[in-house]
Amino acid sequence: MKQSKPTKTWETTRLQHLVRHKSGRYYARAFANGKEIWKSLGTSHFSVAQAKLAEFLKEHRQRVSNGNGDVSAKMTFGQAAAIHLRNLNDNLSIKPRTRDYYRECLLALQKNWPGLSETEIRKITQNDCKEWARDYRKNVSATRYNNTVSILRHVLNVAVEAGVVYSNAAAAVKRAPVRGKEITLPSVEQFNALISEMRVGHSRDSLNCADLAAGLGFTGCRIGEAREIEWRDVDFDAGEIVVRGDARTGTKNWELRRVPLIPDARALFERMRSDRPGESLDAKVFRVRECQKALDRACKKVGAARITHHDLRHLFATRCIESGVDIPTVSRWLGHKDGGALAMKTYSHLRREHSITQAQRVTFAPVTSIQGELIPFPATNL
Repeated sequence: MKQSKPTKTWETTRLQHLVRHKSGRYYARAFANGKEIWKSLGTSHFSVAQAKLAEFLKEHRQRVSNGNGDVSAKMTFGQAAAIHLRNLNDNLSIKPRTRDYYRECLLALQKNWPGLSETEIRKITQNDCKEWARDYRKNVSATRYNNTVSILRHVLNVAVEAGVVYSNAAAAVKRAPVRGKEITLPSVEQFNALISEMRVGHSRDSLNCADLAAGLGFTGCRIGEAREIEWRDVDFDAGEIVVRGDARTGTKNWELRRVPLIPDARALFERMRSDRPGESLDAKVFRVRECQKALDRACKKVGAARITHHDLRHLFATRCIESGVDIPTVSRWLGHKDGGALAMKTYSHLRREHSITQAQRVTFAPVTSIQGELIPFPATNL
């Protein structure tokens, strides 16, 4: 009985770097410094494989020309992570606290993926990444999860740029939807009551804590920005405050800004200045660096929901918008650089009582002209 020839696992094609697996799928094969590099082209169609091969070879030659062809193909995740951390340290546009947060995410990733640091990156698959993501997502917030996934992608991308692998296995991991935090802010009456309550506290810094809380609410500054305000930054003649931020790292977006003194802010700073007339211009305006405990006690005392330093920034923005200030202007006062997109998203749901009040201004009644004639409601094609 004549035996049939065994099917070859690989078949060459008329293209030099293109081979066909017995399953019908096409693969690209190239060499760099004696190392053989393979990549699935993800197709069984020759014409599609031909086009993808051209892209692969272009990318491959670019990596070799960049001097990355001599990187060990056995690069581990830990080695790639070390390179990524060096890149973070070299990036001077990243704030120190942001670098620390990225390191925290990386440590959490390595802790929750046993053996990851010693694993060769070429052995990390999409399924490995998805399995880790599925378990990790159950234990952390959506924001923390998304940032850790971002770190995973960045580290794997180090190997992609070095030519160790030709695709990022974490690219298939989906980000989690982030639900916006519901902002519960005090009413004007509650805010004034809690500031008064903070002033009559029994601590030696009660008045200073109350001044800081009021200053945050009247200026919209971040707590880190408010700590650095000096008397030279308060221009009573021009009616504005110059917000510089930290002396070393500046504000969050590295730029100083000018925030106008609303009447309440002017009254606050004028009273504080009159109480301390002899202080030099480089003295800090606020004498305490935080007031959260005093704020917590006052909120509980007046029956208001607990708020944080940053919530007072939200309170400032909300009061501005409710008072009729347009969102792009409020956005500039807050130091946003997006023309109001973030402010529009964050403050699209203002307090319920303001929404109800504004709704009373909407009418479908006919508009009467000065002469008493009715102006017809215009017809529109919806």
